[in-house]
Amino acid sequence: MNARGLALILWLLPMAAWPQGFAGLGSQTEGFARPVRGHRLEFPADHGPHPDFRIEWWYLTANLRGPDGAPFGAQWTLFRSALAPGGQDPQGWDSPQQWMGNAAVTGTDWHHFSERLARGGVGQAGVVAEPFRAFVDDWVFEQNGQTFDLRASGSDFAYDLHLAGTGPVVLHGEAGYSVKSGAGQASYYYSMPGLEVSGTLWLRDGPVAVTGTAWFDHEWSSQPLAADQTGWDWFSLSFDSGDRLMAFWLRGAERFGSATWIGPDGQATPLTDAEIAARPLAWHQVAGRDVPTRWQVDVPSRGLDVTVQALNPDAWMGGRFPYWEGPVTVTGSRNGQGYLEMTGHE
Repeated sequence: MNARGLALILWLLPMAAWPQGFAGLGSQTEGFARPVRGHRLEFPADHGPHPDFRIEWWYLTANLRGPDGAPFGAQWTLFRSALAPGGQDPQGWDSPQQWMGNAAVTGTDWHHFSERLARGGVGQAGVVAEPFRAFVDDWVFEQNGQTFDLRASGSDFAYDLHLAGTGPVVLHGEAGYSVKSGAGQASYYYSMPGLEVSGTLWLRDGPVAVTGTAWFDHEWSSQPLAADQTGWDWFSLSFDSGDRLMAFWLRGAERFGSATWIGPDGQATPLTDAEIAARPLAWHQVAGRDVPTRWQVDVPSRGLDVTVQALNPDAWMGGRFPYWEGPVTVTGSRNGQGYLEMTGHE
């Protein structure tokens, strides 16, 4: 058995004991660090990993267009999960860190997805804060001076994208302390929503030059969900006005929501659950699940009354922990585009 085969087995075995699906994110976390209200995030250090926390992810979604105006979406994610608390991350097979990479490209009538699994400490995956570099195998998201390069591939696709920052880091919630439930579960959460993109998609019919915009998220916690919460619906929307909206709703015994309104200058304003509303307008069956792929989203204080529609309702991420993730269009009081992620739907 080669090293990658052994790494796959060691990655999967401990996960068999996890609670089923995304509800496992609400399990107990004794010994791990927890987010603290009032903690100040520091950059570039906080672009890197936080191994004393149980769960962490680096997430990039991009809305792209080809030379003929055809729309595409691209997604790249690196998840880190610790098997045991320990703070410092030892090298070799003693590392308690496990890694999962997800990548996808979406068109109007097709969706390609790939996944990578790795263990920490053996050079297969990791993140460095400065200069920023996140990787799993040959999938790489790395800083190159003041810009970034992003590469990933699967059996049906590949992409090589160049990213340039055009705005400040946005801290969600209370200066990056993002509450996730009425019981007080929370994460540290920030975004870089103003990235300009150019590059190439390699698809079955050949290369396609693309341009567009991207949204980067980084979040870490040890128990980001309450025990009764089974999943979430998350929106990142960019409007033609230059404003942006991040909003999520967590499903459980009670629905819990939170959002951030981001002005064209990058100024972030937190919004409470009472200030935002979202309801499904249409459902689509994919992978045996009924998933809402058309939504009404309202923020009355901002004059926002929009319909959010999936570019491709079949954008299913069929990996170890399956979920729906894909580009969306926005119409109504503002027009725009963005991404929608939905987990835990049955």
